[in-house]
Amino acid sequence: MTPQPATGASRGEGVKTLAIRLPEAQHAQLAVIAQLEELTLTDAIRQAVDDWIDLRRAQPDLQARAQAVLDDIERDAANRRGAIASLISEKPTSATGRDASRRPRRGDAPAKG
Repeated sequence: MTPQPATGASRGEGVKTLAIRLPEAQHAQLAVIAQLEELTLTDAIRQAVDDWIDLRRAQPDLQARAQAVLDDIERDAANRRGAIASLISEKPTSATGRDASRRPRRGDAPAKG
């Protein structure tokens, strides 16, 4: 049995539980192979998932799609950051661009509109 790198579960990270449905014949083959490899079903499945992720991660088209999603996330975050910053800035402005925090003083002309 080849030692495997530590997974998130063994490093103390949170884990998610998944339930999968397998045809009986596939489950039987998986169980036999795991037993022959001296692995639990869980470890065999984790290794298969790790291999699948590594294979997909190396594909250039997946890399490009992932970068596009990351760019969208960054753009959205920048927009939200700007919106929040405008809410907490010291000099909020109204939609007309005037200083909304300024209150009319005695002697000011009444606001139009």
